Amino acid sequence: MTGRSEVLLEVDGLVQRYPGTRNAAVDDVSFQIRIGETLGLVGESGCGKSTTARCIAGLTRPTGGTVRLGTRDVLSASRSALKSLRRDMQMVFQDPYSSLNPRMTVADLVGEGLLVHGLRPERRARRDRVVELLDMVGLPASSLERRPRSFSGGQRQRIAIARALAVEPRLLICDEPVSSLDVSVQAQVLNLFKKLRTQLGLSMLFIAHDLAVVRYLCDQVAVMQSGRIVEIGSRDQVYGAPRHHYTRELLAAVPVPDPPVERERMRTFRISEEST
Repeated sequence: MTGRSEVLLEVDGLVQRYPGTRNAAVDDVSFQIRIGETLGLVGESGCGKSTTARCIAGLTRPTGGTVRLGTRDVLSASRSALKSLRRDMQMVFQDPYSSLNPRMTVADLVGEGLLVHGLRPERRARRDRVVELLDMVGLPASSLERRPRSFSGGQRQRIAIARALAVEPRLLICDEPVSSLDVSVQAQVLNLFKKLRTQLGLSMLFIAHDLAVVRYLCDQVAVMQSGRIVEIGSRDQVYGAPRHHYTRELLAAVPVPDPPVERERMRTFRISEEST
């Protein structure tokens, strides 16, 4: 890690308390994501991962703390400033079945951000850009006039990714984006994320409960327990020499596959990566 100029996202002392609850959903969470870096946020269900993501994206107003994207303060931004910030910071949600409007065509879903931010005001130019985005995520131009119900889960998530990329964000926040997909489709979508990160120079906050997924994709790993980050470090450090007992417990709880099964799983990832 070098200078501060490379920091894209800085979260400092983030707190989220809900009325009527004893403990904070998010309690004094701090981390940084540097330009071109992917940070994996892992922990058991209910530990505050998704709440953290929603606070960062400005979808939930936190109780305290600061969130900075570059030099801009996300939490104190006006409505017009937040619109600009959201162009630089897009989300891919967990469930592609509910995150896409079933009444809209793919052309409208992916092109909506272009229209809202005035990037492609002309219909023809907007349509051409949507075709480029679909090709980028591995979908044909013939998808344009179809609606989400006619696609598989993996294809819907590709549409959601294309929609997020349409406004050319600097940071992609991915909230359990492969957890609802089967293993073979997970591999394809993960390799797509990996390719896009390199191709577009994206920084990513990648939230998951699957430790194997995070190890495959992320440079840095933050481990969350009961609303707090208990360990953060490089992928090699967290997986190879975990310092916190909770991290060790999480790693110990991962089932050890039969060697032939593990070899086949890794082969699936490699084949999928080569064909992406």
